[in-house]
Amino acid sequence: MCGLAGIISPNPLPDGKAVMQKMIDAMHHRGPDQDGVFEEGRRRVVLGHKRLSIIDLSAGRQPMTDADGLVTIVFNGEIYNHHEIKSELLGRGHPIRSRSDTETLLYAYKEFGPACLDKLRGMFAFAIFDGRDNSVFIARDRLGIKPLYYGTCGGTFLFASECKGILQFPGFSREMDFEALSDYFSFMYVPAPKSIFKHIRKLPAGHWMKVSAQGDVKIHKYWDIDFSVDAKYAADSERALASAEEEILATLDESVKSHMESDVPLGAFLSGGVDSAAVVALMAKHSRQPILTNTIGFSHKAYDETAQARATADYFHTQHHEHTVEPQAAKVLDKLAWHYDEPFADSSMIPTYYVCEMARKHVTVALSGDGGDENFAGYRRYFHDRMENQIRSALPAFIRSPLFGALGAVYPKADWLPQKFRAKTLLRNLSYDPLRGYFTSMSHILPPLKAKLFSGDMATQLRSYDSISAFREHWDNCKSDDPLSRIQYLDMKTYLVEDILTKVDRASMAVSLEVRVPVLDHKFMEMVARMPSSYKLRGRTSKFAFKESLKKILPADVFTRPKTGFSIPLSEWLRKELKDYTRDHLVGANGLAASGLFRKDTLETMLKEHQSGIRNHAYPLFALLSFALWKEKFQDGSK
Repeated sequence: MCGLAGIISPNPLPDGKAVMQKMIDAMHHRGPDQDGVFEEGRRRVVLGHKRLSIIDLSAGRQPMTDADGLVTIVFNGEIYNHHEIKSELLGRGHPIRSRSDTETLLYAYKEFGPACLDKLRGMFAFAIFDGRDNSVFIARDRLGIKPLYYGTCGGTFLFASECKGILQFPGFSREMDFEALSDYFSFMYVPAPKSIFKHIRKLPAGHWMKVSAQGDVKIHKYWDIDFSVDAKYAADSERALASAEEEILATLDESVKSHMESDVPLGAFLSGGVDSAAVVALMAKHSRQPILTNTIGFSHKAYDETAQARATADYFHTQHHEHTVEPQAAKVLDKLAWHYDEPFADSSMIPTYYVCEMARKHVTVALSGDGGDENFAGYRRYFHDRMENQIRSALPAFIRSPLFGALGAVYPKADWLPQKFRAKTLLRNLSYDPLRGYFTSMSHILPPLKAKLFSGDMATQLRSYDSISAFREHWDNCKSDDPLSRIQYLDMKTYLVEDILTKVDRASMAVSLEVRVPVLDHKFMEMVARMPSSYKLRGRTSKFAFKESLKKILPADVFTRPKTGFSIPLSEWLRKELKDYTRDHLVGANGLAASGLFRKDTLETMLKEHQSGIRNHAYPLFALLSFALWKEKFQDGSK
């Protein structure tokens, strides 16, 4: 994979190349094999690139300019159908000489302009300087697998694969966006288009932008996913279901095969679950050599899947690598805080980093099974949301809201009780409309706790702000009235992009590993989205049609294993390994409490309650710890 950056200035840049070198050097981990800088003749546009060589190692150097010297590209990603596009372009007379998908993409833009995006299957973020009108065209893939940040400084437009690239520009402001920070404490990530930095924004997934020679910026959405049920599934018959299962397997098979092109060693992540097992099974089908599989485990048995993964590896005769890690949590968190650029508090970034680190010892490219839960309603919260909506539909709002609101207010928050007795969340959600209910389910720090936590200017500025606004636009944009489809759509626009894919991109790039996600091929997703929701969640069975289709290729025991998830014993770590570390960063002499942004008494209470076991504040405390580490790196330390 790669890192890219760009500068577009209204005036000539006498030191543009030197500044650009600093910008791309800050992202060296994204592309340690080669780098390059392009400066157009007027010295107002500078492009930079760091390359991790994957395909056509000798001819894919960037920045790359076409034979006529008219257009120049910097590109991060892979185009899986570049051979077909190349054939079409050769037929139109374009002089493509290499096997590089970068060159094909360059000429595709030259031929088709922004419409070239409709032809691409892959993951990408790229920028093209077009000398024909002195503009820069920038695009991001449909699902947001690859990142793209942009901002301005004194009239100069900047962009990069990571915030830290932009921050190298002299004089760039590091001022925080308090609304983005509030969103972070709700979701554990910062949702697009915001970033934690007030003057940096994310180009949303499925969008392109064009920056003119005059500095005018145009942003356009070129893709969306449609959950309208296809007419061939409208009857929802057994025959239609059987046809859907065949289509699922055939389309996923084609996607996996296309994702396997590489001129460097390639392998896969393997857990104990269905999704990664499906990817490995189909890779084995298309490979003459044993697939290299990689699994990590933890000594805490409730979080360890090495035995299940090993069983799958044995079944498909893979060349399997596994490692049980005894993580140095504080050390790895400090490292990840730098790589993630923004506060990020999905604790599964820790095992994700470890599996990437291990895989990189054996391969340069790894395929993962990410996306199965979003496509096929695999998360438990989808079942709970459906149950809540059924109750909502049975009671009018004028009865439901006051009744369940009152019950939720008096019901104790009993973290020590078994899960089935913790009804406070359910009662509270039933008093809300479906959007507010799902937002509350997805929020880790709710407004009442924020009110107790936030202090000073931040508390003042956020008094009237509601982070549900990060959800509302996507909720309204969904073209389906089906409740399950609506929250799947919402997750694809928020949680999938900003949590799952960000987690994998930063963790893998930290060790210069390319990770590909064939279950998130947009053609596969478009097909699945138009299947009835009953094919995804049937009764209590999630991923129904997906699992049925995979029974033809996977061993039976894969489907009977309990769903573990890729997680760590976070609550326990915060009471043991990370206890003193967390306290120091939150309420120590130089901790968050000293910043004036947070109330020390609330932080002390949360720490005390968590340590005693009467409350489980694992997620809020980890979010606060992750923010503290980010702040030390990017504001206090200004790295």
